[in-house]
Amino acid sequence: MIARFLTGLWLSLMALGAVAAMAAQPQSTDVFRSGADGYHTYRIPALIVSKQGTLLAFCEGRKNDMQDTGRIDLLLKRSTDGGRTWSKQQVVWSDGPNTCGNPCPVIDQATGVIWLLVTWNRGDDEEGHIVAMTSKDTRRPYVTSSADDGQSWSPVKEITAAVKPAEWGWYSTGPGNAIQLSRGLHRGRLVIPCCYSKAGAKGTYFSHTIYSDDHGQSWRLGGTSPEGGVDESVVVELSDGRLMLNMRSSGEVPRCRRMCFSLDGGQSWVDQHADPALVEPPCQASFVRYDWGDAGHGGRLLFSNPANGERDQRNRLTVRMSEDEGRTWPVAKLLYAGPSAYSCLAVLPDGSIGCLYEAGQKHPYEKLVFACFRLVGDEH
Repeated sequence: MIARFLTGLWLSLMALGAVAAMAAQPQSTDVFRSGADGYHTYRIPALIVSKQGTLLAFCEGRKNDMQDTGRIDLLLKRSTDGGRTWSKQQVVWSDGPNTCGNPCPVIDQATGVIWLLVTWNRGDDEEGHIVAMTSKDTRRPYVTSSADDGQSWSPVKEITAAVKPAEWGWYSTGPGNAIQLSRGLHRGRLVIPCCYSKAGAKGTYFSHTIYSDDHGQSWRLGGTSPEGGVDESVVVELSDGRLMLNMRSSGEVPRCRRMCFSLDGGQSWVDQHADPALVEPPCQASFVRYDWGDAGHGGRLLFSNPANGERDQRNRLTVRMSEDEGRTWPVAKLLYAGPSAYSCLAVLPDGSIGCLYEAGQKHPYEKLVFACFRLVGDEH
């Protein structure tokens, strides 16, 4: 019923000329396939476009199984032809039997440097123990960077002391993409969406941000979501100068995304509430600005996630579009109806939309697929 409603709404809006819609047939390419090139499973996609127009597809390479623990390496493939072909995979970071993951990249438009925020934990420490503060070690954030379009990466640098209080247990950078602010008082600031756990706190998990005002040389702890029960998050800069943090929910009814807002570039967050239009199982999602608008239309935002409100039913990977700064989402495009989960959106130099997402036939973690499509009316 929901699918029929969205299809009818899409066609009605097309006929009225009220909003742009998304083209019907994306071009798709398998980028990482589980079981190939030395890894049991590939998960947790992150996609960005460099200043040179190169697509960078990051993910976790899970060496021995599909679990969140154990040996996990941080991997990368690059594409210089808009996602039609991809390089051989390179290892950005590996630490033997331990877990290196949760890629969250951002481009500094002033310097061209690609900053990649990541996390580490012992491969034999499970999330539940880290949350309860009973693990052998804890979850630690790190940063690395590339000044040559992603071909090589600096040694990882730990930033735990700067951005993680001692009473926090679990920690996650992203996953997905981060942003650089392009307007206002904090123009140039790098803002990274994150989450953490605090044992004994109501809701346990919280979303938060960290930021850099010196082109990635140092990092500071930003604000925390007003309420708990939220974790993996994505952030977008709005036309009125605010930031919107769009957050995964722990599954309370209605099962949908939660959001909150910042008036100071991510240093504090207010007005946490649910958006029933953005249903989820729950799962990670992606959220990016397509453009700032012009005389012909308002600025457009894009959002992707497995659009299914039933818990533990990760499927129906859907991209939505808003032309009113995320207040409503009248246009939806189903990218993949089958099992699907994490995703990451990017706007390519020619205006087309790229989405790197987890998908499969029997379960969502069989491969990472890159899909590319355009907005109706914007085709060349």
